Amino acid sequence: MYNKTMGSYDEIPEGMKHYINNYGCHFNKKLYEEAVSRMFKEDNEGGEERIKPYSKEQVERLLESYDIKLKRNKLYDACYVCCMCRADYLGKSVPDEKHMAMFIRDMIDDPDAEEGFIFNMFYAKSMFNNEPIEWEDCI
Repeated sequence: MYNKTMGSYDEIPEGMKHYINNYGCHFNKKLYEEAVSRMFKEDNEGGEERIKPYSKEQVERLLESYDIKLKRNKLYDACYVCCMCRADYLGKSVPDEKHMAMFIRDMIDDPDAEEGFIFNMFYAKSMFNNEPIEWEDCI
């Protein structure tokens, strides 16, 4: 049976159930840090450069500096989107920090996305990349 809230089929890991019971389909600080530890961008030589997590305050300052207010942000979701953008898009299709702040807003406040879609996007990518999440470590 498909479970819309979880974005998955049949059974989910027991630890994930406990996590979601505590935080919903959103990033707490520990899961955010775990997610960012998996992120990297290509350096100038084609190697990997790891991304360092921004603090919640850094993300808030970034958004404030461009007068961007989020309507649907929960916990560390905007922080995750910020680091994902830095790893995958900044300096490419997202040319600068102003556009990164706009990207964060567009992802978080996407009107046709269900609550929790960013969390589910991370979960799907982790499973697809065969990078299981140690849920107990994230609670």
